[in-house]
Amino acid sequence: MAYLIFYLFGYLKNLFYMATHALSKQAWTRVMRDYLLIALGIVCYSVGWALFLLPYKLPLGGTAGVATLVFYSTGFPIQYTYFMINAVLLTATFKILGKSFTVRTIFGVLVMTFCTWMTQAVFKGPDGSILQLLGPDEAFMACVIGASMCGLGLGLVFINNGSTGGTDVVAAVVNKYRDISLGRVILLCDFTIVSSSYFIDNDWKMVLMGFVTLFIVTNVLDWVVNSARQSVQFFIFSKHYDAIADRIMKETGRGVTVIKGQGWYSQNEVKVLMVLAKKSQSIIIFRLVKDIDPEAFVSQSSVIGVYGQGFDKIKVK
Repeated sequence: MAYLIFYLFGYLKNLFYMATHALSKQAWTRVMRDYLLIALGIVCYSVGWALFLLPYKLPLGGTAGVATLVFYSTGFPIQYTYFMINAVLLTATFKILGKSFTVRTIFGVLVMTFCTWMTQAVFKGPDGSILQLLGPDEAFMACVIGASMCGLGLGLVFINNGSTGGTDVVAAVVNKYRDISLGRVILLCDFTIVSSSYFIDNDWKMVLMGFVTLFIVTNVLDWVVNSARQSVQFFIFSKHYDAIADRIMKETGRGVTVIKGQGWYSQNEVKVLMVLAKKSQSIIIFRLVKDIDPEAFVSQSSVIGVYGQGFDKIKVK
């Protein structure tokens, strides 16, 4: 196993070089930042899985869930099961998924394998068993904490174009050849894996706790991904549009677009200001509009995924 990991590290190094040697300095810095944040997310995920979910026999979706089932059925270490499944999947799908996705997935798998091994080695009971940090009969609290950490970790991985392998790979392959969404494939895989946990102890409580875990992981994941991209959009109707536009640009640094419109009832021409800003700047914009024109009509809406200068950079796998 050690030789195989060493060989894959060398293989990953060569793939990484081929995928990044032509990048500019700015692009290289961005890639390195992505990898550091992917590693941080995987550390968070592996701690939540190996330190909180695994000791309480709480099933999880994806390859981690399969590794958990194998561990409690045979005692085989979770990191080895996780590593071997992903090694087989990546070997079989390398030509289908391409270099970039494969490099990031191999990186994620190697970091996850190391972190889960290290977590279990450090937090081990006196008899060598897995340590239950929260004490006995605290399965629900472990479920909440562990699932939240897994969701947070996955969120960090996904917003930086990373992958933890497993069902991500399966979903990517199916999505490429069939008109089935990634989310639907992953949900189907996770449902099957969690339901299979019933056969370990013939306990439906474990299955239900597994679905609670999936629910928490999914919602925390969505919160992380959406909050990282959340911005607001303003439409401002005012006779003093020029003064408002000047102050918005001066005090927030955001651009303003003037749209010509016509009031249908009055048939008068109006100027409408459209502004895209970070959510944290909403209060500033409202205050300056009120200072200039208390009678102004303002519409605010939340938008997800604003890309361009001053906002998120466009990232395409």
